[in-house]
Amino acid sequence: MTAPAAPAVAIDVGSRFLRVARVEADGTPRLVDLPGAVPGEGLPTPAAACEDRDAGLRLAYAAYREHCGTPDRLVLVVPQSEQDRPAPDVGVPRPRLLGTPHAVLALLRHAGGQPAWPLLVCDLGASGIDIARCALVGRMVGVSRVTRYEPGPPGYGAAFDAAVLDGAGIAAEEPEVLRGLALARSANARRIEAALDRMALRPDRAERFADTVVHEVAGREITAGVVYRALSRLTDGLDRALAEARPGPDRLPVIAVGGPARSGALIRHLTERLGPAAPLPDGTDPASAAVLGAALVAAGRADAADRYSYAVAVRVHRTVAGRPRDSELLISPPGTLVPGGATVFAEDRGERVRLRTAPAAGGGDREVRLVVRDAGAGTAVPAGTAMVPAIADARLHVGLRITRDGTARLVLQPLGRSPDDAHPPQPPPTEIPLGALPADARPAETDRPPDT
Repeated sequence: MTAPAAPAVAIDVGSRFLRVARVEADGTPRLVDLPGAVPGEGLPTPAAACEDRDAGLRLAYAAYREHCGTPDRLVLVVPQSEQDRPAPDVGVPRPRLLGTPHAVLALLRHAGGQPAWPLLVCDLGASGIDIARCALVGRMVGVSRVTRYEPGPPGYGAAFDAAVLDGAGIAAEEPEVLRGLALARSANARRIEAALDRMALRPDRAERFADTVVHEVAGREITAGVVYRALSRLTDGLDRALAEARPGPDRLPVIAVGGPARSGALIRHLTERLGPAAPLPDGTDPASAAVLGAALVAAGRADAADRYSYAVAVRVHRTVAGRPRDSELLISPPGTLVPGGATVFAEDRGERVRLRTAPAAGGGDREVRLVVRDAGAGTAVPAGTAMVPAIADARLHVGLRITRDGTARLVLQPLGRSPDDAHPPQPPPTEIPLGALPADARPAETDRPPDT
């Protein structure tokens, strides 16, 4: 018997587990309990899917559809560096890609958390570490820098697991061994952390606690000493990642997610080097934080804040039916501009609009005014001006992009001029800085028309 289908689902494809989450009727995001899943973890990731994220997505999506039916919306959590890649085709619906930092911060904001900006989101995974510097620009979260640290096989968090199993004399090749390790670790998390805390706080007496049994895997006992020694795989790798990231002298708030972030000892090591920990909502498993935040975005319960939510237009002079006319040219519809993403060009019926520049009345550059508006709003809000250089009879496409730090640039792409070439080379574009776009598209009270 299948469970009722949820209209919105999120999937996080990890190198150890495929996590699927949805928002329940009470408004709480939770992992979906699929057949074959490790409780609290998700579906074990097949070896073939470790090298092919899309294969993992298709497998997790197929498992959800078979058990729960077809959702209306699908959000896929991806590393920030992959946010601009084309969304994979899994049938219907086509997924929206959401970077891990935005997914985690959506969860935090939904729970009422107001982090101090800027901050660092550290994604500690089985294969590697991603450190993203995030800042709030208007209503968007801009990611200005991402550092990826990925050691060779077996990876980062996976190297810790391998060291634990090796220290206990257990071969890790069998998938059931890793499944058993995940189950045992989840069931004994408090005992493990208590033993590690005692050893970390009193390293001179650590050996007294080394023989404490913290859990059992494949009939073998795992002691606190084995886990404590394996912990160096995490701390040493983190130090190498921080050396590459070069976060600077300022101490910034840190949000740590991913399976290794369950370790209190590792979080202390991280925050000592970077800054104070920004806690996740109470009871949130750091390994599931990203997919839970993505589920809230999929269900429309939280704003991802990863793209500009308003439409942007430029006021132009156009000739319609042989007569000059002032009008607005829509450059980007709501929700299309992504910080660090591709330029969005003005289009009409799927084709880029061609414009021709003309000098101002007195000659020289022409002042062009930009406006933004909310969906369905009748009044536009000024978004600044740009001085566009006038080139005689120049024809161009006009577009807009937002840099990773959240500032906008007007992009003028001249068209190739060779009439003998069906695909003439494109001259380099001109980019005009605009600063930050308005954070609120609602007009000020003084700008609104009087009541009648």
